[in-house]
Amino acid sequence: MELNKQRFEAKTVEEAITNATVSLGMTSDELGYEVIEKGSSGFLGLNSKNAVIEVWKKADEEKLLAEEAAKKEEAKAEEVTEETANTSVESDADNSSDNDENVTTDNNDKKPEKKYVVDDKAADETKAFLKDVFSAMNLQVEIETTVNEEEQVLEVELSGPEMGVIIGKRGATLDSLQYLTSLAVNRKVDNHTRIKLDTEDYRNRRKATLENLAKNTAYKAKRSRSSVSLEAMNPYERRIIHSALQDDKYVTTHSEGEEPYRHVVVVPKK
Repeated sequence: MELNKQRFEAKTVEEAITNATVSLGMTSDELGYEVIEKGSSGFLGLNSKNAVIEVWKKADEEKLLAEEAAKKEEAKAEEVTEETANTSVESDADNSSDNDENVTTDNNDKKPEKKYVVDDKAADETKAFLKDVFSAMNLQVEIETTVNEEEQVLEVELSGPEMGVIIGKRGATLDSLQYLTSLAVNRKVDNHTRIKLDTEDYRNRRKATLENLAKNTAYKAKRSRSSVSLEAMNPYERRIIHSALQDDKYVTTHSEGEEPYRHVVVVPKK
């Protein structure tokens, strides 16, 4: 919908507004207007110019603004739904523009309203995809799947003699594999399935390491009374740092930079 504007002109702006109210059968307070040309009387009546205004109904303007606001809210809702649907429960590696700063201010861990269904087909497709991947990598890996009903996630435990290769530097390979598995599986199942890959309890061990890092960094920031920047991390790891320090009375945290160089900054409170 576009705002319907009409032009009116007269010797003065006031007369042009009067002409508009008469023509449209409305009062002046029901109309909005913009002065296009103020008009001029010229010199001794020569080269005079009429005033020109554009007029529209305020009711139409309010309706248009309401429609635009509704469209923006709908777009935001679609973005949130899409992000939730495509984000794996742990790494969130498929979301390059995370809102990890919000973690520190939200002490109420609300679970997503959307219900995820983990069926046998999802588990079978997960195993089939991973077997093909590991076969191509010439790796011998045992794959066990478990449905975590509380978290609504398909947990995949990997085991074998070369798990270091699968984990990669700071879990980067494991996160990438988790992301690719999620993409591949969800193309073949009806209900979106959240998938979590782990091996040798790496997720919990990494979480403990990051929590210790967060506390040490907070101590350093408090002692030096200056901000301390951490190395670049993925969204999931940044959230761990934020969460570990969200109740700290002496520091705050936020993220800076663009992916893949986005990092957490620990700032002492004044």
